[in-house]
Amino acid sequence: MSSKPSAIVIGSGFGGLALAIRLQSAGIGTTLIEARDRPGGRAYRWEREGYIFDAGPTVITDPACLEELWMLSGNRMDEDVTLKPVSPFYRLVWNDGTQFDYSNDDALLEKEIAKLDAKDIEGYHRFLDYARSVYQEGYVKLGAVPFLDFKSMLKAAPALARHKAWRSVYAILSSFVGNEKLRQALSFHTLLVGGNPMSTSGIYALIHHLEREGGIWWTTGGTNALVDGMVALFERLGGTLMLNEPVREILHEGRRVTGVVTQAGRRIHADQIASNADVVSTYKMIVGSSHALRKRHSLEAKRFSPSLFVLHMGIKGNFPKIAHHSILFSDRYGPLLDDIYKGGRLPKDPSIYLHNPGASDASVAPAGKSVLYALAPVPHLGAAAVNWAEEGDRYRQIIIGRIRDLLIPDIEDRIEICFHYTPEDFQRDLDAHLGSAFSLEPVLTQSAWFRAHNRDDRFENLFLVGAGTHPGAGIPGVVGSAKATAGLMMQTGRPVSVRARGVISGVD
Repeated sequence: MSSKPSAIVIGSGFGGLALAIRLQSAGIGTTLIEARDRPGGRAYRWEREGYIFDAGPTVITDPACLEELWMLSGNRMDEDVTLKPVSPFYRLVWNDGTQFDYSNDDALLEKEIAKLDAKDIEGYHRFLDYARSVYQEGYVKLGAVPFLDFKSMLKAAPALARHKAWRSVYAILSSFVGNEKLRQALSFHTLLVGGNPMSTSGIYALIHHLEREGGIWWTTGGTNALVDGMVALFERLGGTLMLNEPVREILHEGRRVTGVVTQAGRRIHADQIASNADVVSTYKMIVGSSHALRKRHSLEAKRFSPSLFVLHMGIKGNFPKIAHHSILFSDRYGPLLDDIYKGGRLPKDPSIYLHNPGASDASVAPAGKSVLYALAPVPHLGAAAVNWAEEGDRYRQIIIGRIRDLLIPDIEDRIEICFHYTPEDFQRDLDAHLGSAFSLEPVLTQSAWFRAHNRDDRFENLFLVGAGTHPGAGIPGVVGSAKATAGLMMQTGRPVSVRARGVISGVD
């Protein structure tokens, strides 16, 4: 039997896929185990009547972190994936008719800022300097560094203090610009990774520079095409993808994990195991371990990001004048965020992210038709006792009404397909704790060392990857976590027994 080191990765979200590609590129025989019938995790897809509906992330930033996955084995990303730039990055729309196009074209952006308040142009450039600086400290230097002990956190402390990391993104931004709409336009980005702009550390202003530096991109065919491209690379490298195999249990002996048992009773052994599953659910899989039980309870006591209500529509007509990415702001910004993050109240006037991929790519819908994806942050299941079986249809009408009033007056007459996805679906389909869409909330006291560690504290060959680990949610975040976790696994990866070398046994 071969002595080639082996690994199991549980879950094929972007973090799990990126980790599996890194391990397979390094010569570690990797089996990627996915519970659902398609890979992608939150980046799932549905195909109905010629429409392609992306379930998850639709904003792609920092393509270089993705390109690196292909370069590891001397391949090129464009062999499997076609990316195209999106401009404007976002169109921000308020109920009073104000619109703001946000891009990285300085001349155009200054004109947009001047429409709100010309006095804020100079302040914006000072904010941009701040965002550039925290990007260097928080993303370039630390984004793919595992924080395994508190000493590593202490080393980062001077940079955090220098950038006043205890202040929120909104507070930092407000020290540079005065116009309230501009403050909203430049602070909403933390919501894309599950963070409240009013409480998420100012370090997350790095997202602004990340977008400015690398742009915002779209994958021809949808985000699901990026998933397919990553799977194609992984399998070309010799990796094994198993679908429809929910993992029931992670086996362990002493201080090591030895394999997994799937719902079908299949036992799979490997030298190392990494989980891209929900962090709480991961520790539920480790049966008979007091350490895992303590870890689970510790994680459950933390603050989790809110969930999402996502509305998918296939509609008649094309809408090239509606931006690829739009944000429809509520008249309440801070109070709305309080409802979601603090009050456990379902907002009656949600802010909405509207995705119109037809502005860049006609392939995702039949000719003369469009796919729309409307997303509203909502409290997770632990914060608000909402019966989504009853509430879903009502909330659907609220969101359609906002789109009708601001962008498409006859949208009801155009809808051919309409379905929604709720916090209960996040919990059921993804085993997400409390139905959270982004795992742990990215506040300072739950960042870096304070998040779930990339390597478990007791089981020396058990690793975590994805939104619950450092650096956090979002495609660049989970791909960065994969880089950090892969580095640890390559340091410790070695065959330990005949039993642990990628052996797959049949159903018991």
